[in-house]
Amino acid sequence: MLKTDIIHPALLQALAEAGHGARILIGDANYPVTVKSNPLARQVYLNFIPGLIGGVDIVTALAGAVPIESAMYMSPPDGSMPEIVAEYQKIIGAGIPFEQRDRFGFYDEALSDDTAVVIASGEQRVYANLLLVVGVRTE
Repeated sequence: MLKTDIIHPALLQALAEAGHGARILIGDANYPVTVKSNPLARQVYLNFIPGLIGGVDIVTALAGAVPIESAMYMSPPDGSMPEIVAEYQKIIGAGIPFEQRDRFGFYDEALSDDTAVVIASGEQRVYANLLLVVGVRTE
């Protein structure tokens, strides 16, 4: 039996196929997932209606399902950290490194061959995009 609350079959399969070093992209409701992510990545659409399913809910579920090695977020033009990123950090944990990229740098990272899973969310807050790197299971 799985030790996760995730019940979405396509997402479970995508996560099972993603190994150490694979990236998981969580795109907000404005993120162009079809053109700014690895075209070979598994795409999972959780953008049911505006606001559902949100980034915080997705990160919470992922943090319980896969080990997270590091994270990267998209920053607005002024280089500030979006408020939602602090929420992501709290969920993922203090010891996990978080990197920042501007919009176009983030797009370049998301287009990497290492991006294995792309999750389209209904998150309406802007700059709520996140790239997670899958770590190694130690338990």
